[in-house]
Amino acid sequence: MRTDIFARLDREPEPPKIVAPRMSRHRIALFGGTLAFYLAIVFAVLVTSWLVTLDWKVMLFRPYQQWPELHAFLDYYVVLGQRGPTAVMVSCWLGWRSWRQHTLRPLLVLGTSLLLLNVTVGAVKLGLGRLGPHYATQIGSAEMFAGGDIFPSGHTANAVVTWGILAYLATTPRARRYLSAVSATVSLGVGLTTVYIGTHWLSDVVLGWAAGLLILLALPWFEPLIARTESWIFDVRERWRERRRAGRPVRAPEGGPQPVLLPQSIAAEGAALAAGAGAPGAHLATGSRVRAHTAPAVCPERPAAAPAGTRCAQPEHGSRGAASPARPMTGG
Repeated sequence: MRTDIFARLDREPEPPKIVAPRMSRHRIALFGGTLAFYLAIVFAVLVTSWLVTLDWKVMLFRPYQQWPELHAFLDYYVVLGQRGPTAVMVSCWLGWRSWRQHTLRPLLVLGTSLLLLNVTVGAVKLGLGRLGPHYATQIGSAEMFAGGDIFPSGHTANAVVTWGILAYLATTPRARRYLSAVSATVSLGVGLTTVYIGTHWLSDVVLGWAAGLLILLALPWFEPLIARTESWIFDVRERWRERRRAGRPVRAPEGGPQPVLLPQSIAAEGAALAAGAGAPGAHLATGSRVRAHTAPAVCPERPAAAPAGTRCAQPEHGSRGAASPARPMTGG
């Protein structure tokens, strides 16, 4: 018997009507404010301001030595910000949603966001070249343009984008609020964990939060491209299916009606085999079939009107109601 839990695993009968988010004035204002904050953090680190001093104070405080009992747990918790494991987990969930709702939009949105993340964050990382706390060479220095790749924090930005996609794709306002709170908590925890372990400066984490939020806010600009890509993929699939159906040979249905030989055709076949020099076994078998179909008909006791030229078989002696043939008189 089916239950409600298993019933929810079925595909929806029709694709749901999904309304993609638009770049409203509110969203544009948030995007502009976050971008200004992003540039301010970069400028503050470049000029070695008070933010760099705060970075050094937190690093020299060594949180992993102050609270060593948290180290074992946080080593596993920080995996929630790694690109590979989080992408696999979220793509499995979004893949099921794509199958159930007959749409590729969830997977395409995830792929677009990860592509933007790799391009933007990776370019800034390589361009600024900041060294991490474990590789710092001079106390109080910003450690910029030294061949590093930790500014902004990729773990933090990836946590914001990957878990924030779930809130972005939510279909109800209530689910969007809950998922936004969960993604904010996870990304905040991942960023602070990297500071606790000592792999990132505090300013790296702050810039990572801003970088991930910029990608989520900019996604509505890419919705038309995502819709065109989905339509193109479905068109290619339909053309492939049509070619496959056209190239498939038509097979006769099995178990269909078989041709039946009528008595006339059987008699004609027997006559043809008898006239020719066929095999004896085949001749005998065919002859039996012919005899079975050409046996003399027995007339009834009192025929109403027998056709002319028809001979009836005589009944056996001793039959009930049958007259015995007359015997010729002989002299005794």
